[in-house]
Amino acid sequence: MFENLSERLDKSFKLLKGEGRITEINVAETLKDVRKALLDADVNYKVAKQFTDTVKEKALGQNVLKTVKPGHLMVKIVHDELAQLMGGTATDINLKTSPAIVLMSGLQGSGKTTFSGKLAYLLKTKKGKKPLLVACDVYRPAAIEQLHILGKQIDVSVYSEPENKNPVLIAKNAVKEARLKGYDLVIVDTAGRLAIDEQMMQEITSIKAAIQPNEILFVVDAMTGQDAVNTAKEFNARLNFDGVVLTKLDGDTRGGAALSIRTVVDKPIKFVGTGEKMDALDIFYPERMADRILGMGDIVSLVERAQEQYDEEDAKRLQKKMAKNQFDYNDFITQIRQIKKMGNLKELASMIPGISKMMRDIDVDENAFKLIEAIIYSMTPEERTNPNILNNSRRQRIALGSGSNIHEVNKLIKQFEEMRKMMRMMAQGGDPGKIKMILSKFKQ
Repeated sequence: MFENLSERLDKSFKLLKGEGRITEINVAETLKDVRKALLDADVNYKVAKQFTDTVKEKALGQNVLKTVKPGHLMVKIVHDELAQLMGGTATDINLKTSPAIVLMSGLQGSGKTTFSGKLAYLLKTKKGKKPLLVACDVYRPAAIEQLHILGKQIDVSVYSEPENKNPVLIAKNAVKEARLKGYDLVIVDTAGRLAIDEQMMQEITSIKAAIQPNEILFVVDAMTGQDAVNTAKEFNARLNFDGVVLTKLDGDTRGGAALSIRTVVDKPIKFVGTGEKMDALDIFYPERMADRILGMGDIVSLVERAQEQYDEEDAKRLQKKMAKNQFDYNDFITQIRQIKKMGNLKELASMIPGISKMMRDIDVDENAFKLIEAIIYSMTPEERTNPNILNNSRRQRIALGSGSNIHEVNKLIKQFEEMRKMMRMMAQGGDPGKIKMILSKFKQ
């Protein structure tokens, strides 16, 4: 997401490179490119104009210090305004009552059912909630079954009445069930249509009146662009929803909806879906998104994902092994599994400051670890624990067993040994120059 916008903005800022100071002429030229970049990213025209007008006003009002280059100052101003455009700060979901009731709204195909499951999983694992999913889409034949499948995947109960075609009654009965059985969170999945119609709007308005939800979330497919903004306006006029969920942000989307929707409907974006898996759901942080749009990375989110996968005791144990040069292939394969759980490799790389720009034109193979795993799994338990015994005959056998060749096995073993050296030096507080030298060899 936002790759094209990031690239275009980067080119726009280069117009100010070499300039001694900010003037009305060079700012106008830069912002003309910025406005085009926003429009190409499918940002609402009025929002794009308002944004560039605000940036221009702030840029011309700045006293530029000699130590601050005009291009750098412009990046900071644009960054701050992008964050403000998307809401400024993250907005939490309202779960104050018990049971807390969350009502989903949106068009068919926006991802409401999948998001319902993801939200249940997120709040169960991170906030200790006991959720009940409710199937109120009585029109789409597979909707109830889909919710039950998702519920089974994440070990969350699902309430449904397959023979009942009255979604209002189903929702009311589900809330009663939650109170009786001690569920502290009810997530109600509702029906959608391919386009907004009066019957759908009346139905969801009636559900809202019947169950009085704490939170109404509008779920929208980010790939629909400006249509997403227009649909949000219609739903908000009838439901006065509390927040927006953008799904499929991992897809081929220009991202303009995320930049427009907050301004147009004056409601915060609360969550973003970033993949198919049930844990591929992130709280929306405007400042972090602004960082990523401008190629600054998102190290906070990267650290948070890493913390979710790493156990503190395991980390201490691993550090001791690294310091003693005892890091083996069993530890290596464990690290690979944990990295894979953290998400899409290209997305992870883009969170590292300075890396995102380099990654734009590089295709990252999501199966990159498969050969490494095949080679390691072809080793005996003794070989994984004692890498030093991997002589030529053992390597030949490993190559045959993993479907690779001796060159690929030798390359992995060489890289592994270099990595062990680097890890040992890092664990012992080694010289950065030597670590950099080892890293350069590891890349070869």
